[in-house]
Amino acid sequence: MKKTDLLFAILLVPLDFLMLAAAGLAAYFLRLTPMMRGIWPVLFEEELPLSRYFLLLLFAAVTWIGIFALSGLYRIKQRKLPEEMFQVVIAASLGAMTMVLVMFFRNEIFNSRFIVIAAWAFSILFVVSGRIFSRLLKSFLVSKFDLGVHKVLMVGDDKVSERIIQEFEDKKGLGLRVFEHIPTIDMEAIEKAVSNPKVEEVMLSSFEYPKEQIIDLVNFCHENNLTFRFAPNIFHTITANTEIDALGGVPLVEIKRTKLDGWGRVVKRALDIMDAAAGIIIFTPLAAIIAIIIKLDSPGPVIYKNRRVGPDGHFDVYKFRSMKREYCTGEEYDNQGEASKFEDEVVKEFNQRRGPVFKVLNDPRRTRVGRWLERTSLDELPQFFNVLRGEMSLVGPRPHMPKEVAGYSRHHKRVFNVKPGMTGLPQISGRSDLEFDEEVRLDTYYIENWSLVLDLIIIAKTPFTLLFRKHRQ
Repeated sequence: MKKTDLLFAILLVPLDFLMLAAAGLAAYFLRLTPMMRGIWPVLFEEELPLSRYFLLLLFAAVTWIGIFALSGLYRIKQRKLPEEMFQVVIAASLGAMTMVLVMFFRNEIFNSRFIVIAAWAFSILFVVSGRIFSRLLKSFLVSKFDLGVHKVLMVGDDKVSERIIQEFEDKKGLGLRVFEHIPTIDMEAIEKAVSNPKVEEVMLSSFEYPKEQIIDLVNFCHENNLTFRFAPNIFHTITANTEIDALGGVPLVEIKRTKLDGWGRVVKRALDIMDAAAGIIIFTPLAAIIAIIIKLDSPGPVIYKNRRVGPDGHFDVYKFRSMKREYCTGEEYDNQGEASKFEDEVVKEFNQRRGPVFKVLNDPRRTRVGRWLERTSLDELPQFFNVLRGEMSLVGPRPHMPKEVAGYSRHHKRVFNVKPGMTGLPQISGRSDLEFDEEVRLDTYYIENWSLVLDLIIIAKTPFTLLFRKHRQ
């Protein structure tokens, strides 16, 4: 662990304390403003002068810091900002509830509910602002002065290693720099790179090596006090979510299919219903305009039902029609199977993707409006109805056609452990530029590591990905 990481984690404690104290003072002075006095008379001013209130505020701030610590807000590992903000809201709410209980049992302290509510709101605003400032400061120091940079040795010669290296170059604020890149597990070259000395971390991008070599590399890292990281293969992601029990003195390990068991499934479904209903209401005017444009552009139905596969079997995905009527596949549109045959010919000639799932760029079957709809993903707006019906989720693996699923390998079928989604981790991480196996790897990670916060992050990032993504020609 870098001393810089530890230092910034430690500095969060006094920073949060100052922000909480500032929030309490802001709430106190806001309550005493002429405007607030005109709305609600101040009854506690003589009983609670600023000096006594400040002592109570210090006690409350210390209590809240303890709640923050128990909530995991001072862990060394840096979380994504939306996740950290969510944790701040939860911890601040617990702190406010604690203060309300204290006021209830010790009514002689003071009875201004406004100050408690205002302090709660200000505490969230101030603490989040302080943490954003801390992140920006750390990112600035890392990118400009290489303060606390982690020097990495990359081992592997594949697209994964190339993508990781490029990510480190593009986002210098991450504090990770690749100082050496060795294509294979060559222990002599690795020892030389480490003894330079430059390297503090070793990162393995692939497990396509003999297990003896991998074990030697891990042991070498442990012996030389080096951090070891690796990009997991499909087996590692499968076994990441386990539960251990004992029967008759024998330990048994259950490999969980997903964290979406029990209440997780209930929470996710509730989020889907609320967001799908909101999406339908918000986008109805836009959908009406798109429907008119489609009708004016080419003959055929506005809504196109495309057969897809989910955990419970086949279902129809609703989309705005982006192809000419004669090229729409499915029993409802293609009784003779001619459109399906032509699709196979187009895929054979223009497919840009390896694996069972195809991707055709500049598809000749699309209408003029259809090309625009496909680029902007607006053709998928009707899928809010699939979400509302329970056939899809807002976030999940992409649903694929039966003939694509027929080409799945066994490990690809892991995506059927959850409902397919309108958006997902692959869509905000590269979309069509990803190979199918990489897409499955990301979907498997999502399935194994699902959380409400992760869903909210993916939903929040999706519009920006659609707006700013680069389109291949």
